[in-house]
Amino acid sequence: MRTVQVQLGKRSYRILIGGALLVRLGAECRKLGLGAHCAIITDRNVGARYAKAALASLKAAGFNPVLITVPAGETAKNLKTVQFCYDQLAAHRLERKSFIVALGGGVVGDLAGFVAATYLRGVAFVQVPTTLLSQVDSSVGGKVGVNLRSGKNLVGSFHQPRLVLCDLDTLHTLPVCELRAGLAEVIKYGIIHDARLFAWLEKHLPKLLARDAKALATAVARSCEIKANVVGQDETETGLRAILNFGHTIGHAIEAISGYGEYLHGEAISIGQVAAAKISAALLGLPERDAARIAQLFKQAGLPTQIQLSPAQRKKLFAAMRLDKKVSDGEITFVLAKQLGEVVWGQKVPPALIAQVLAD
Repeated sequence: MRTVQVQLGKRSYRILIGGALLVRLGAECRKLGLGAHCAIITDRNVGARYAKAALASLKAAGFNPVLITVPAGETAKNLKTVQFCYDQLAAHRLERKSFIVALGGGVVGDLAGFVAATYLRGVAFVQVPTTLLSQVDSSVGGKVGVNLRSGKNLVGSFHQPRLVLCDLDTLHTLPVCELRAGLAEVIKYGIIHDARLFAWLEKHLPKLLARDAKALATAVARSCEIKANVVGQDETETGLRAILNFGHTIGHAIEAISGYGEYLHGEAISIGQVAAAKISAALLGLPERDAARIAQLFKQAGLPTQIQLSPAQRKKLFAAMRLDKKVSDGEITFVLAKQLGEVVWGQKVPPALIAQVLAD
């Protein structure tokens, strides 16, 4: 087992990474001194596979858990589902000392984390991510929230988990499209912070796609180390943490205009990162060979690198980007790469260049 520490003073917590960790959920929660009553929030797909083991582990450690199951998919990440969870928590009399376990992928983690941040003005929660994307990204850092029709994650908060438990065995049941989507975030870490990781991915991508345990452990641990380092310096995204949004300005807009169903998050930000690399080459001098390496690695991962948009869709895309949380004074801003492993944030990009890159 590998351990990564997120250093946030009194809100510091551990990320545990390894196989066969789900059976240790209850024991690890017991170490945190949490209240006896808790709720597992999961979706129908994940719950069918892992809820029984999670419940058994919590009960064996002396907890009294209740299971709350929500629909699967990004379309469930909304205020209606939040209300359903509130009603279930109230019906089962969860208290301020109670806690919530988020068992699932990024959607469940964001949703359950938001419920935890707001129910009774905040209760503790534990992340048990079961997808590669959630293990390397969304379960770490305390960003929680839900979508509105007009945009992704427009309602949310910062609420750090007490523990993140990444059981790599859960990745063996992950559909291949979800595995590829998770790799989009791993590749991002190489682009924004670690050129050596990027080169390692170019070499070891076939092992990751084959779900090699050692390769997955290395990729998850290094991704978590990078994110933990960034979050430790900038918890609430007042500066440095913005680099984690490389490719997300366009990616989130693609998700929004396609109704949060046509593209997985990783697929959308794959397109967004390739576009951001092209913009970086045009504005910041990112070497063309590196922009080409970025596009090639996403292709090797089996991810989309471009999107065809009609004039009407392009108009909707720009409207969605202007609603993004990273808009400053009404202008769309981007994270752009100067070179592999080094990016800058808050970069204003002419709309004509965005349109040109998307058209290309």
